[in-house]
Amino acid sequence: MDQFFKILRYATPYKRFAIGHIISNVFFALFGTLSFVALMPMLDVIFEKEKVIPTTKPVYNGLFEIGHFAEDSLAFYMNEFTGGDKSKALIFVIILIVITFFLKNISGYLANYFMVFLRNGVIRDIRNAVYKKVLDLPLSFFSEKRKGDIIARVTGDVNDLQYSMLPVLELIVREPLTILFTLAAMLIISTKLTLFVFVFIPIMGFIISKIGKSLKRKSDRVQKEQGLFLSTLEETLTGLRIIKGFNAEAKFDSQFQESTSRYYIFSNKLLNRQNLASPTSEFLGICMISIILWYGGNLIIGGDSKLFLDGSKFIVYIGLAYNILTPAKAISRGLVNVKKGGAAAERIQEIMDTENPLMDKENAIEKDGFNSEIEFKNVWFKYKDDYVLKDFSLTIPKGKTVALVGQSGGGKSTIANLITRFYDVNKGQILIDGIDIRDLSTGSLRSLLGIVTQDAILFNESIKENLLLGKVDATDEDIIEALKIANAWEFVKDLEGGNAINTNIGDSGGKLSGGQKQRLSIARAIIKDPPIMLLDEATSALDTESERVVQVALENMMKNRTSIVIAHRLSTIQNADEIIVLKKGKIVEQGKHNELIAKKGTYKKLVDMQSLD
Repeated sequence: MDQFFKILRYATPYKRFAIGHIISNVFFALFGTLSFVALMPMLDVIFEKEKVIPTTKPVYNGLFEIGHFAEDSLAFYMNEFTGGDKSKALIFVIILIVITFFLKNISGYLANYFMVFLRNGVIRDIRNAVYKKVLDLPLSFFSEKRKGDIIARVTGDVNDLQYSMLPVLELIVREPLTILFTLAAMLIISTKLTLFVFVFIPIMGFIISKIGKSLKRKSDRVQKEQGLFLSTLEETLTGLRIIKGFNAEAKFDSQFQESTSRYYIFSNKLLNRQNLASPTSEFLGICMISIILWYGGNLIIGGDSKLFLDGSKFIVYIGLAYNILTPAKAISRGLVNVKKGGAAAERIQEIMDTENPLMDKENAIEKDGFNSEIEFKNVWFKYKDDYVLKDFSLTIPKGKTVALVGQSGGGKSTIANLITRFYDVNKGQILIDGIDIRDLSTGSLRSLLGIVTQDAILFNESIKENLLLGKVDATDEDIIEALKIANAWEFVKDLEGGNAINTNIGDSGGKLSGGQKQRLSIARAIIKDPPIMLLDEATSALDTESERVVQVALENMMKNRTSIVIAHRLSTIQNADEIIVLKKGKIVEQGKHNELIAKKGTYKKLVDMQSLD
């Protein structure tokens, strides 16, 4: 229930719909009970029951006499309307029944009408909140989570809330009130018989609660397994080329089928247990009605004068007792759903409650320019146990190009992750113009940076939409100019019969070659026009011809900018103002290309190995 009340917080903006829903349900429960009570005078007319009709308007004498007051009032007004004519009396009662059922159904429709806006609004806000949290969380969170599991939480778990936990909002008012009004009517008709019924209600509740006890655990297994096979599906779509190339279809198919088979078994157990609640509650209810028929029938047959029941009242009483079954079933099903939805709510809440260590400080500085230098000051950093950077220090003056080279695992890409604040340093500082980047707002820090990575990450949009990520208000002319600087306009202008920048490039830019995708990612960085450019092995995945074209584009982009270049191919950074050679997280050499060659050290060995290659 704790998870349920956490979900209810999202209903606050929709309280007007909640109020409308509650009021409608009150009337639904009231008219639902009255529709049964209204059958009593009709049965009296049909069975030609002789009845003393009051000649004066009845007077209310207190709560304990309310049953007689209601019965005498109905008889008085019906006699006033019909003048004692039984045909007219029958019409009167039928009209009364039609009106009560009409009002009941109108109230039910209005309750559902308000619930649509309330439930869909809450689900939309939960889904938006989870997605926003996913965007805010650091990259370290996702390195430990399967993508498919995250997708399952945003889709499957939220849907579980929609169809399992949130419908319980309807049960909070409608079903308890229906039971309450029905019991009130039953007490009015026969207090003695109703008190006898009360003995069996706790027994029913106990049995139904035992059924739902293990549902939360079973539901949690189902949802985790769903996350697992969605992860397999996501990895399959991402790596389909490799799977086919290595004839690994059978392996992945087997892995997926094993997961869906476990999902099948877990789902069967969950749904069978869930489906047991409704028939159990109905059977127990019928048992209760059977006992009422036996006990009440014997009292009537025996002529118990304390029961105050005649045939028509007893029939209505049995109808009211049966009327309790529908809300009782709904409540039992709702409690089962709360157990099931609780597992989904916990998985969603796990994301929402995850602390973000990279949150902006309360008075974070908004920096709108870059003036002097970037400084790495005694930086230590580790992803898990071993330090990747060890006491790393480096100053990069404005306007200079600094290249980072070295063997894989030396810490080059880590430096890119730290300056963009995808991760925070464990010890030391990174300063821009003397300000620790942890004191800057994340938005203003990243607005200073243009990023081109080894993998050209593009989206299933048009070329124009992909470039607008760099500058949302860029004109078509700005976009074309950026494409020209990036040497990309030559192929863009001929796409789809001249549709050019409005051409959709497919999922992850799948309609383009590697070199074309990389040039678009460079154009995206160019249009942003940042003072600091970060190039993380931007040409390492390209063939020689594409690399030459992209390298020209990169040189165009780096003019008059401060650039940090992480390079695998050393031929691309020979003109850098300074080359930093990293080994196991430490600087082992630094200087210009010719100076480092002359030292005949680590850098010279790297150059020789690539020349030999």
